[in-house]
Amino acid sequence: MYAVIRAGGKQYRVAPGDVLRIEKLPANQGDTVEFNDVLAVSAEEGKIGPGADVVVSGRVMEIGRGDKILVFHYKRKKQYKKIYGHRQPYTQVRITEIAFDGQRYTAPELPEPKKKEAAPEPVEPETAEGQEPAAEKHAKAAPAKKAAGKKAAPKKAAKKAPAKKAAAKKKKK
Repeated sequence: MYAVIRAGGKQYRVAPGDVLRIEKLPANQGDTVEFNDVLAVSAEEGKIGPGADVVVSGRVMEIGRGDKILVFHYKRKKQYKKIYGHRQPYTQVRITEIAFDGQRYTAPELPEPKKKEAAPEPVEPETAEGQEPAAEKHAKAAPAKKAAGKKAAPKKAAKKAPAKKAAAKKKKK
C-alpha cells in the first residue's frame, strides 16, 4: 500500500510508517497534517489508480534546518568573488494513515522512549570507627600510559656542493 503525494513542489512515494523530510510546513511539532494533493494510489501490488478522494495524513516529528551549502560567485580577472551560506528549512513528517474508498491503512504506533532511572550509588565497605582505610584514601589512580609510537627515521644527509675555491682554481687553468 502506497501513495504518491505532492508537497513543497516535489513528489514523494509514501507508505504508512514512512518518515520523510519535506519543505517547511506551517505546523508545530506534534501536529497532524493532511496531504490532499494525492497524484496516485496503490492498494494492491501491481495496480495503481488515480488519487481522487484520497487523504494522506501524517504527524510532524521535527522542524529544523538542513546542512549548510555554500554559494560562491566568482568572475575571473575582475577581482570579484562573493560567498554566502544557505540552510534550507524542513519539516520531518511520519505518515500515519492513507485513507480512500472507505479503507484505512494505518501505521503501527511508535513505542514510547524509556526513561532512564538514576543508577544507585555505590556502597562503600564499612570500617571500624576512627579507622580510615589509608590505602583507599591516599591512593590516586595512575594515569593511563599512552602507547609508544614509532619514531621517524632520521633524514639522510644531503651531498654538499664542491667548494668554490676548488672550482675557481680549475677555471683559471
